[in-house]
This record gives sequence, C-alpha cells and structure tokens, in this order.
Amino acid sequence: MAKGAVVAVGTAVVVCAAAAAAVGVAVVVSRRRKRRLDAEAGRRKKASDVIEEVEQAFATPTPLLRGIADAMVEEMERGLRADPHAPLKMLISYVDNLPTGDEHGLFYALDLGGTNFRVLRVQLGGKEKRVVQQYEEVAIPPHLMVGTSAELFDFIAAELERFVGTEGDDFHLPEGRHRELGFTFSFPVHQTSISSGTLIKWTKGFCINGTVGEDVVAELSMAMERQELDMKVTALVNDTVGTLAGGIYADNDVIAAVILGTGTNAAYVEHATAIPKWNGPLPKSGNMVINMEWGNFKSDKLPRSDYDIALDFESLNPGEQIYEKMISGMYLGEVVRRILLRLAHDASLFGDVVPPKLEQLFVLRTPDMSAMHHDTSHDLKHLGAKLKDILGVADTSLEARYITLHVCDKVAERGARLAAAGIYGILKKLGRDRVPSDGSPKQRTVVAIDGGLYEHYKKFRARVEATLADLLGEASSSVVVKMANDGSGIGAALLAASHSQYTVEE
Repeated sequence: MAKGAVVAVGTAVVVCAAAAAAVGVAVVVSRRRKRRLDAEAGRRKKASDVIEEVEQAFATPTPLLRGIADAMVEEMERGLRADPHAPLKMLISYVDNLPTGDEHGLFYALDLGGTNFRVLRVQLGGKEKRVVQQYEEVAIPPHLMVGTSAELFDFIAAELERFVGTEGDDFHLPEGRHRELGFTFSFPVHQTSISSGTLIKWTKGFCINGTVGEDVVAELSMAMERQELDMKVTALVNDTVGTLAGGIYADNDVIAAVILGTGTNAAYVEHATAIPKWNGPLPKSGNMVINMEWGNFKSDKLPRSDYDIALDFESLNPGEQIYEKMISGMYLGEVVRRILLRLAHDASLFGDVVPPKLEQLFVLRTPDMSAMHHDTSHDLKHLGAKLKDILGVADTSLEARYITLHVCDKVAERGARLAAAGIYGILKKLGRDRVPSDGSPKQRTVVAIDGGLYEHYKKFRARVEATLADLLGEASSSVVVKMANDGSGIGAALLAASHSQYTVEE
C-alpha cells in the first residue's frame, strides 16, 4: 500500500477512535447528569414528604380546636373539684378583693422569679390620679442561688431597704403606718392565705437548703426584721395573678390573664360557688381568682407529633407541662430545630453533611425563629444570615431558606392556635363565649396577655387573635385582647393595696 494511503487510513482510525471516545464521554456525562438529576429529584421528593408529614401532624382545624377547648373546660372542672389526677391544679389564690381603681397610698412590690428580682413602688391616687411608679432591677449573685435561705432573703431585704431610702417627694406614707408589700414569687408554692405559702420546690437554677416546706413570706419577713425595715407583706401572688390584678386596675372588664412568654400560664376570676374544693366562708365579693397552672394541661385531642413526643421524652420533666411544650417560647424554636434536623438527615437540606450545631439541643431559640419568620426580603437574606450564625452553614440555597421559613410558619401557627383554644376554653367556662340568647346587651370581656412571646413575635400574636375571633364567631365583637406590659410587678403592689390592713383614705 502506498505510504499516503497508509497515513490516510491511520488518520481515519484516529478520527474514528476520537469520535468513539467522544461518544463514550458524552454517554458518561449524560449518565452522570442523569444520576445527579435523579438524586436531586429524590432529595426534593424526600423533603416534600417530610414537609407534607409536618403539615398533617401540625394541622389545627377549627373543629379540633373546639374539642381542645371542651377538654380544657373538663379539666378545669376536675381541678376545681380537687380531683387528685387532674392535670390542672386550679390553685386557689386567696385573692378575692381585686383592685377597683379607687386605691390610695404608697405601696411596694417585690418580684422574685429568676436570676434577677425587681423592687417597685407605686403612689396610688384613685381614679383621678392613677399611679406614679418607680422600680429597680437587681441581679442575684450566683452563689446566693445555691446558698442558704437566710443569705438569699437577707440580700433581698437589704436591697429593699436601700430602695426605700430613695423615696422622693412624689411618694408619701401617712404617719403611723407600716409600708406594705406585694410579693410576686414565681416558684411552686402551696398557698394557705393571701399572705402565706409554703415552698414546694425551687426551680430555674435555684437550689437553696432549708426553704422547701417553709413559709416564704415568713422567711422574707424575718429578713426584713433583721434589716430593721418597717414593712409588712400583705399579699403573696403568682406572676399570672399579678398580671390579672394589673389588668383589672387598668380595665375593670378584665376577667382573665394569660402569660405567653418563655413559659405559659393563665389565671381568671371564678365564681366562688363554682369551686367545690373551697371550704372556707364565701368571700364577700363572691369571686375568687384561680391560678390554673395551665402549662400542665394534657389531652388526647392535642395534636402531638413525633417531634413533640421526642422533645418531651428527652426533657427534664417528661410527661409534664405537655401544653407548655407545644405553645411557649421555651420550646417553639426547639421544635423547629428538630424538624430541620430531620430534613437535613433525610433530604440533605443544608448539603451532604448535617451541620454539627443542628444536633445541639435548644441551639435554635424562639427569638431567632421569630427573626427568621419575619424576614420579608425577596431572597430571605436575613434568614440565611441567621442560619449561618446559628448553625454555621455558610451558604444555604434559596430553597433551603424557603423551606425553613415554612417550618417556622407551621410551628408558630400551631402554637398560636392552640393558645387561642385555651383562652376560648376559659371564656366558655365562664359563659362568655356566646351572644346572650335572651336579647340582653353583650357583656364586654377583656383578656390581658403578657409575656415576651406574645409581645415580640408579631405573627404569633396575630394568629392568636385571629383564631380566637374565629372560635368566638359573633361573640368576638364583645371580647377584647389587651397587651399587659409588665402587669405582674404593679399587680403585686395593687394587691397589697386591695388587701391592705388599713382603710386607705386620701
């Protein structure tokens, strides 16, 4: 064969080989691309399945909420009968004289419920000159939280004495009278009168020897005597009862108070004749404030998901505070974290590697959840920045950010709607859930709500109010929900006034 012919054949073979190789590469690339597309489709399908499961598990249709409200009423009645198995303790507060707005005089309050306490004074001037107030917040040194009862209360009494020493010209104590104090004590107490109660247990990081089983008012009173502070405790109150008192002072139509913050609770004004476990003489007012301790409400009707059950099982108090774990600020962010963790494991939401921080319990706090939920930017850049700061994910996809937003929405919506069902249950118990059938005028009803979750999480608050209106229907026109900023502190001072040992005159 001629040399030129050989070269031509060789070239043809090379070209054919190259072409074959190109076809082979194209086939491989096509297969890889198909695998990637299939993998991506599979990942999205898994994410879709998890989201659909969450939407079903967290659904709160109106008929379900009505059933939960009915269950709340049943448990309220069991608690008022002193049924030992009732989850709602329905504690008698011994508060039967609520503020009217006519109170006069100088009164103090001490609010002890965590690592800080507040001291507050008010000068009440009746309806014409309502209130002048001053307060200070004091941090409790960590060693006193695990020391002795005397050390803690001596420190508090010394701060009270120092605060009393700063009374200005706006505050006047009539001659011959003791200063009177309302004591808000937000730890479990077995109350025995308006001004006495024995400590059941310390919580919130306190572990103090010698106080459990003792009267906390007596402990404080002895400390004030050691400081030679002339002051008498006239009211021992729970923070929710204090919020109710503060609410009624501002608006006489308030009938209930709800705390929606890190924790949750409710108190309301009950007819004394509707309290079978009340053994004493009926109060002159005919009413008694009940501290529900509603965070411990439980019912088969509550829509508990696998995430809720796992959270409860791994908590410090499994089987307790079931309702609180579904609606309060302590837990909403943690429920979101658990759902995101499932999405990260099952659907690689944040990439092929699960962010290590996402495995940490309570790493996602409810204020961060709220900030993400309220992101209105087109690309959810603020939400993405939060995920980077909290979870250490440097670059989240737009899809991952929108899925995170949707999860926040579902968890917040469920919590808000369940909280509204509880409020509706209280109104139903009091017969304030419907329009009078006899044609009589509608009775104005006000619910005072306090707590950082309700105050700062705007979408949560809006859903509470919209759901309550939906449940009430036509009766919603006569029901008002009011924000009660810092009601518990001033409420304690007001209860000291309404239960004063003196007949207060201007």
